[in-house]
Amino acid sequence: MRLKVFRFKKVISTNSTAIRIIKNTNYQNGMVISDMQTRGRGQYGKKWISLKGNLFISFFYNLEKINFSLSKLTRLNCLLIKGLIETYYKKNIFYKKPNDLLIERKKICGILQETVKKSDHKFLIVGVGLNLVKNPIIKNYKTTSLFELIKKRIPKNKIEKNLKTILEKGISKIKRN
Repeated sequence: MRLKVFRFKKVISTNSTAIRIIKNTNYQNGMVISDMQTRGRGQYGKKWISLKGNLFISFFYNLEKINFSLSKLTRLNCLLIKGLIETYYKKNIFYKKPNDLLIERKKICGILQETVKKSDHKFLIVGVGLNLVKNPIIKNYKTTSLFELIKKRIPKNKIEKNLKTILEKGISKIKRN
């Protein structure tokens, strides 16, 4: 399964852009990448702080032929993103329900899942905000970035390419089961 890449300089939110693409095109799978989000969204209507240089991606796929519950898909998608981070950081990365990834009790990544229907088809949109180079300062909530942890900048296009490969393999496996 191949993800069609949609690349933008700036969007309101990558999830909102993915929803628009699903509703206005015939693409069944895709990956929305943006350099910046002006109103990124988090879980429960919270705002995702989108600092320049970090990773903002949403991927989507048709849920036809997938026999997993949404809660199981949430866990699987978090594990796929965790696999990406483990490529660069070898120590413990914790999955915190419902959809956060933590390192040393600090949030490095947030994942927002949404479903949308088009005709008789249901799609899953998975938004990923990964703190690559900067982490937001949030009162009463510790955050970190990949740069802070490994003291090295990884080119964003390399991370995007690795994530695309991981997602294509992972989603293909899910669709086969």
